[in-house]
Parts: sequence; structure tokens; C-alpha cells
Amino acid sequence: MNQMIAPTLETLTDLQQTLHAEIPLTRAMGVRVVRADHNGLVLGAALAPNLNHKQTAFGGSLNNLATLACWGLIQLLVRDCGRAITVVIQESHVQFLKPVTQDFEAISPPPPSAIHEKFLRMLERKGRARLELEATIHSDGDVALRFRGQFVAYDRARFQGFESAAVV
Repeated sequence: MNQMIAPTLETLTDLQQTLHAEIPLTRAMGVRVVRADHNGLVLGAALAPNLNHKQTAFGGSLNNLATLACWGLIQLLVRDCGRAITVVIQESHVQFLKPVTQDFEAISPPPPSAIHEKFLRMLERKGRARLELEATIHSDGDVALRFRGQFVAYDRARFQGFESAAVV
């Protein structure tokens, strides 16, 4: 995880462009890369394009931002490996704990170093690797959403059908 502690502004700009190009819904949601550091990747979204009928954040938008924070974290975790990957979500669980009434951010903390290293070894050896990540969204200082997902990364050069586009 040490490589992700201080990604450059260019890296974060590239990640945001990748999100918007490969997952068009992110543009409509107003998803932006806020920061990435030793605490993880933070993505943000404005409330206005993500409102539901109760004038709070739509649950699907909250779930999506949490999923995307994990997806983006994986992109950062492998960026120095020299391989193009496609990341898909295999399984997820989400808890909606309280309404969100303002612009919101999802943070996905990095996995422990040993798990990160095992993930990279499997990706090198088998061309694919699984990683379980978590994300949270807070509202008024409290956890409003808790997300856990199992993701699979595929080396595009080794798996047919994943040569060109990322999938979430």
C-alpha cells in the first residue's frame, strides 16, 4: 500500500477521467476524486444530482459511490505494476444506517499490506486476483452507509473480453 500513500495530482486526474470515460454514470452523478493518501481513496458527489423523493441522497447513488471508491482504490493499488486491468465486483453487502442530506464522500481504506501483497502476487501468477474492500459514507459525523465488496481484477492481456474496457 505504500505506493498509494502519495499519488500525484496527475494520477488522481487520470483516475477521475477513467471513471468518467469508462463508467458514464459517474458524470451524471457528479463523481469527483477528492484525495488519496494513507487513509485510502475518497470520492465525492454532490447531493443535487443524486436526490430521491424524500430530498435525501438516493440509496443507489450512495451504494454506487462506495462501490466506485473501492474500484478506484484497486486501480491505484496496481497502477505501478505495468499491467492493464479490468475490475469487476463479484459480491457486495451494504448497510444504510441514516439518511444523507448533504454532499457526500465515500472513503475506501487500503487493505493491510500483507493482503495487498498477496493480491498483487495472485494477479502476477494467475492473471486475476480477488480483494475484499470496505467503504463508508458519513453524514453529520455519523456513519450513514457501510459497504463491503469482493472485487476481482483481471489482467486484460491474459483474459479475452477484457482487453479494452474496465467494468464495475
